[in-house]
Amino acid sequence: MTFALMFVDVQRNMLEGQAPVPDAAAVRPVLGRLLDRARAAGAVVVLVLNDGGDEDPDRPFTPGWEPVFPHLDGERVVRKTEANAFSVPGLADALRSRGVTTLVVCGFQSQMCVLETSLGGRREGFGVILASGAHATYPDRSGAAEIAAAVEREHESSGIKVSHAQGIDFR
Repeated sequence: MTFALMFVDVQRNMLEGQAPVPDAAAVRPVLGRLLDRARAAGAVVVLVLNDGGDEDPDRPFTPGWEPVFPHLDGERVVRKTEANAFSVPGLADALRSRGVTTLVVCGFQSQMCVLETSLGGRREGFGVILASGAHATYPDRSGAAEIAAAVEREHESSGIKVSHAQGIDFR
């Protein structure tokens, strides 16, 4: 099994600044450790950046758009304008060409880009693991933690494995 870590929208507007997700302080170190373990194991790393519109905090090439964790040489950076990272032409084929069979998905926002990228990866034939504790969102009618938990249940009901980020082994 060859893993790819899909770091979805782990951008400064989500973890820093005036309006980070409520769980930013808890999620940031979990993301950092997950990324370190993936790199140490030689997993494929894909940093997915959301390109927002002119009025959005993730407008391309603004401070909010920048990734929190810079990519290293050889890591793929993908820019998207839709929730599903697999809407980017050639992404699935590029992962397959590297021998990737399983995706570990984490990032922001749980019920949007994380969910859609997980489902998109599954439709492309990859095994998918959602990294619990390494995704978050903003509250709406429900609290952010409740939304994240509901997303995990939705993943599981769709046949996608949910594992706590600390327990994911990239070997």
